[in-house]
Amino acid sequence: MSTKGKVIKCKAAIAWEVGKPLCIEEIEVAPPKAHEVRIQLPGFMFSLQTATIIATALCHTDAHVIHPKFTEPMFPVLLGHEAAGIVESVGPGVTNVKPGDKVIPLYTPQCRKCKFCLSPRTNFCAKLRKVKNLIADQEVMDDKTSRFTCKGKSVYHFMGTSTFTQYTVVSDINVAKLDDDANLEKVCLLGCGFSTGYGAAINTAKVTPGSTCAVFGLGGVGLSAVIGCKAAGASRIIAVDINSEKFTKAKALGATDCLNPRDLRKPVQEVIAEMTDGGVDFAIECAGGSEAMRAALECTTVGWGLCTLVGAAVDDQELNVSLTDVLTGRTINGTLFGAFEQSCSFEDARHNLEYFLTKSEPVQLL
Repeated sequence: MSTKGKVIKCKAAIAWEVGKPLCIEEIEVAPPKAHEVRIQLPGFMFSLQTATIIATALCHTDAHVIHPKFTEPMFPVLLGHEAAGIVESVGPGVTNVKPGDKVIPLYTPQCRKCKFCLSPRTNFCAKLRKVKNLIADQEVMDDKTSRFTCKGKSVYHFMGTSTFTQYTVVSDINVAKLDDDANLEKVCLLGCGFSTGYGAAINTAKVTPGSTCAVFGLGGVGLSAVIGCKAAGASRIIAVDINSEKFTKAKALGATDCLNPRDLRKPVQEVIAEMTDGGVDFAIECAGGSEAMRAALECTTVGWGLCTLVGAAVDDQELNVSLTDVLTGRTINGTLFGAFEQSCSFEDARHNLEYFLTKSEPVQLL
């Protein structure tokens, strides 16, 4: 029986307050309005543009909202931003996807009309130009209302995606179409983790053949950055993490050296400088925290060292940088979604995503 144009009742994981676990609730998902898509996310056994969410992954960014240190709480909220699903229905004016298409909802919109979308220099969109907090933005649809209701209350959207549900609704500029043969349980990682880390190396840092690199933090984003450095032809990739159990996987993906700062007698940036005759060409910081960010910058070489910031802890607000580091030629930049556009190709991902899939669990057990 067709659900087009009808309210869908389904299960979703709702955050009701700070510091509390998510609650599995029955919610109502309204039909998509103009330029919206409803997606089914069956892996969550939940769907928006109207699409069904088939598979959704966990990212530490989702936990920021319920962290006591988060400064802009919004409740109740339907979290999740790393998923893949199938379009259930579309609203008037949607032309880029159709019911039945496999898609990824993306927190980085692309209107393809603004000066940012038309520029090859960025994957940013004017829709986010006034963003003060990427996590708290896109909390409602363009008409300033929500498509989710739970227990008679309106539920906030999250980052324009809201994937901890069996069904979700997104703007048509927040969705990317996938190939028909895409494995949704794997490609859901393209919605954030893999794309962010891999793109940080390939698109933002623009790692060069024969260069030396350091990657701080070996979670999914950091390991993806390692893959990106290797794909770009780096001759040496130094992986840094306080959990040495991650080193085996890092080396399998391309790391040539691994360092645990807790095992060193010197600051890790000094050790890296000694290992590389003064510092690496590129450092990619994926852990978050001002201490790790400073170490990443200081481990780069004077003259041309580039530090790309990717990770951010919930209480990261500013970074103190030595003027000397900048005046001597070191550069800092940052990246959003690895500077990828929605139409990009992820051929390298097809061969590496299995490294990130360690366990699959029903949502109720997470």
